[in-house]
Amino acid sequence: MRIGIDLGGTKIEAIGLDDEGRERVRHRIQTPRGDYDATIEAIASLVDRVQATLGPCTVGLGMPGVVSPATGLVKNANSTWLNGRRLSEDLAARLGQDIRLANDANCFALSEASDGAAAGAAVVFGVILGTGVGGGVVVNGRVVSGANAIAGEWGHNQLPWPELDELPGPPCYCGRRGCIETFLSGPGLARDHYSSSGEQLEPTAIVAAAHAGHAAAVASIGRYESRLARGLASVINVLDPDVVVLGGGLSNVERLYEQVPRLWKAFIFSDAVATRLVRAVHGDSSGVRGAAWLFPTG
Repeated sequence: MRIGIDLGGTKIEAIGLDDEGRERVRHRIQTPRGDYDATIEAIASLVDRVQATLGPCTVGLGMPGVVSPATGLVKNANSTWLNGRRLSEDLAARLGQDIRLANDANCFALSEASDGAAAGAAVVFGVILGTGVGGGVVVNGRVVSGANAIAGEWGHNQLPWPELDELPGPPCYCGRRGCIETFLSGPGLARDHYSSSGEQLEPTAIVAAAHAGHAAAVASIGRYESRLARGLASVINVLDPDVVVLGGGLSNVERLYEQVPRLWKAFIFSDAVATRLVRAVHGDSSGVRGAAWLFPTG
């Protein structure tokens, strides 16, 4: 048996899986935002609940940010109360067992590469388009973390091939301007729509308005598609993945899967593009399932 934990900014979710990937139990609680010690206790309480049902399990955790190989401390987490903390050691001490941690986007990519939309593909790039913009790389069924534990962090590169009106770009929490995340996150879409139309709408409302044919929303989604195509083209030029899998709230925009591959061809250094753009099979469960798969079968 294996437990996967998805540590999000607003919720913490736990599932228990067997070795066939069948879900046996699931629990969800609110994240105690801003309180590190309470976050440790919340995670531990979920593990205890699952193991009370299933018995001893391996524990994998998907988290915002990563554990720095240089210091052992969390870095780059937009849940900022985790940064600078020894999350791996503190959780292992509280639980009394070894755990494995990975970036939440890596867990998402691993889930979809294991038994999801990219099952069987050799090289997979997983993308989360939500409150932030994350990315994860899986090669031959294994997460690629990299020497600095930042493999897949495309969201904090500058938007490629920017138009004049996209420069210098919005400020990002990382301290720079014009990061891909500032354009392609849900808040980034809402900001761009407000800037161009004066309408203050949530991303879901913008998508619905575009579907209904409202001109301003259609234009906002069109700009979003162009930016997503350019951002992914730069990844394809470096990684050349077999499959790009989209997750997060904005992955539900159906037209992305037709429009973005059409647009990215102009920016990819190849005579033909075989990379497939697909939607995650496991949806919102991909991150927590991938965390469970951090411990190999057997």
